[in-house]
Amino acid sequence: MHIFEQKYRDLVAFCEAENAPLGVIRYSGGRLEDVGCTARISDVIETHEDGSRDILVMGEERFRIREIDRAHTYQTADIELLDDVTGVAVPDDRERLIAQHIKLLELAGRTPSPSSYEERARLSYFIGRNAGLSVDQRQQLLEMRDEAQRIHFLVSHLEDFLPAVEAAELLRKKITSNGHFPDFPPPTAG
Repeated sequence: MHIFEQKYRDLVAFCEAENAPLGVIRYSGGRLEDVGCTARISDVIETHEDGSRDILVMGEERFRIREIDRAHTYQTADIELLDDVTGVAVPDDRERLIAQHIKLLELAGRTPSPSSYEERARLSYFIGRNAGLSVDQRQQLLEMRDEAQRIHFLVSHLEDFLPAVEAAELLRKKITSNGHFPDFPPPTAG
């Protein structure tokens, strides 16, 4: 995150001094969402001459805003942490999601390790962070309180998204093939 406004500099200074998390919440269309995520500052990447900073944060827990407090230059809120309900993902959905995500990463030129998916209590968040979700879809995922529901949501999303990525990759390969398009008809003489 690039922190440049004074109110956010104040917030980051408070979080560092108190070893406290900050809240990350979507603001869109003049409206603050109800559900966000706490995040802890894990690293200061760079401090610029003008005092602005680039920080790295790590998301921790989901929350719902109860009441906003405007007593500081930055906003604070009374929040309720959101636990998951005890739904269990169908093993077939879980395995399908892993296979879909591996395929997506391979299309992106990455070599995923199947072992990186093991022992993930919240597989949906691990995969959701780079599954091609829109901002609206990310918010939907964040608001879901059931891992099985989140996994099903991601499986459905990737069923639609993967064919589009495959088509884009095919087009990219054609474009980078030095202009050789064997499936197009040859130019006609004029």
